[in-house]
Amino acid sequence: MASAVDRYFKITERGSTVSREVRGGLATFFALSYIVVLNPLILSGADAAGNHLGIPRVAAMTALVAGVLTILMGVWAKHPFALATGLGVNAFVAVTVATHPDVTWPDMMGLVLIAGVVMFVLVLTGFRTAVFRAVPEGLKTAIVVGIGVFIALIGLVNAGFVRRIPDAAGTTVPLGLGDAGRLIGWPTLVFVVGLVLTIGLMVRKVRGALLIGIIAATILANIVELAFHVGPSVAPGQQPNPAGWSLVVPGLGTVAPVDLSLFGQADPFGALTHLGVLGALLLAFVILLSIFFDAMGTMVGLAREAGSMTPDGQIPNVDRVLLVDAFGAIAGGGTSISSNQIFVESGAGIGEGARTGLASVVTGLMLIAAMFLTPLINLVPFEAVAPALVIVGFLMFQQVAKIDWHDLGIAIPAFLTIGLMPFTYSIANGLGAGFISYVLVRLFQGRPREIHPLMWAVAAAFLIFFGIGPVEKMLGL
Repeated sequence: MASAVDRYFKITERGSTVSREVRGGLATFFALSYIVVLNPLILSGADAAGNHLGIPRVAAMTALVAGVLTILMGVWAKHPFALATGLGVNAFVAVTVATHPDVTWPDMMGLVLIAGVVMFVLVLTGFRTAVFRAVPEGLKTAIVVGIGVFIALIGLVNAGFVRRIPDAAGTTVPLGLGDAGRLIGWPTLVFVVGLVLTIGLMVRKVRGALLIGIIAATILANIVELAFHVGPSVAPGQQPNPAGWSLVVPGLGTVAPVDLSLFGQADPFGALTHLGVLGALLLAFVILLSIFFDAMGTMVGLAREAGSMTPDGQIPNVDRVLLVDAFGAIAGGGTSISSNQIFVESGAGIGEGARTGLASVVTGLMLIAAMFLTPLINLVPFEAVAPALVIVGFLMFQQVAKIDWHDLGIAIPAFLTIGLMPFTYSIANGLGAGFISYVLVRLFQGRPREIHPLMWAVAAAFLIFFGIGPVEKMLGL
């Protein structure tokens, strides 16, 4: 049995072991489990008709869909990539529902469903794979580095180590250390202890360093909460508590019955009726472009870190990876939990040693179990996971040395890609800046023949993407 699993997933061939894959799968689950708690909170607002998706329903569907898709990624595409609801798309969906008085939740999820279907067709026709292959190798490396910095920033911000400076502070500095330049609160201490422990274990080359760090920090966090009752940083009807937990307060949550009634509630044609064809298509285009390039960038970064890219920069089974990702958008829209996509936190499992789809199977099974055991997810606060993300960011950043910094046609786009991913909190924005600048710089250099035809098309699409605000305003949408 063990040898059959090894052969199917090519565990030995990829330089891994079953135990490493299991550790990696668990590390990825712990790193992304917060989405089961956070996604329902993001999608909890009422729409124009006063309808609520319902926190228990969204939580159950978030865990189920992510689990099934992640197992599919592992068994069929055979990569250690987990899928879950994408934070960029679900935030866009929530803001759109909140700010457009004529848009309901079924309308908006219908647009996500439409974008997913278009994405699926683009993969089947080979277009999305062709775009991936048209990206210059130097830019692919920059994507890895940019995602590494982005992952590290996510860890630092969500742990409260780095924070947005309030407007009332009277300064133009956007981010600072802790609260007004001071590290405060038990949650930040948990993060620091977890980070120091994880670094120490890595330096000593201890197996399972990331997973041990997460578990140790989780135990410390629960002890702290039991002893000092820290509470959340933000709670409805209460003043913000800068010394509180950022996303999840450690402890057992409440048990809620599994409710899967959101399945099939999306309305693919509702937005066309309420916003008009042009307005609906513009929103669908923004969603499509975001999920198209967010996932592509994440896939490149994770595959490079896992060592699964071929010498010529290709990814084995890339068509299957992209098909599962495209199906994630369809499944997310059809179940009203927003688009599912390859999750950047998969890097935690890869950093732990995951190299094959077996790790994704482990992660997926844990997510499905979480659908029934959601109280256990609350045991792991983000501050306990953040150290692993910072370390993964370091591991991915090391590839910066592979970029040819002497060729400005690659160096400038690479710099913009790396910088704008964390600075704009978006993988797609970094890719857009890199692709557009690559075309421009090659033109300025008088080397247009080096630009792949698809890079022209992608750069043009991103120009529309970045200019969508003025276009909407001009059209009165």
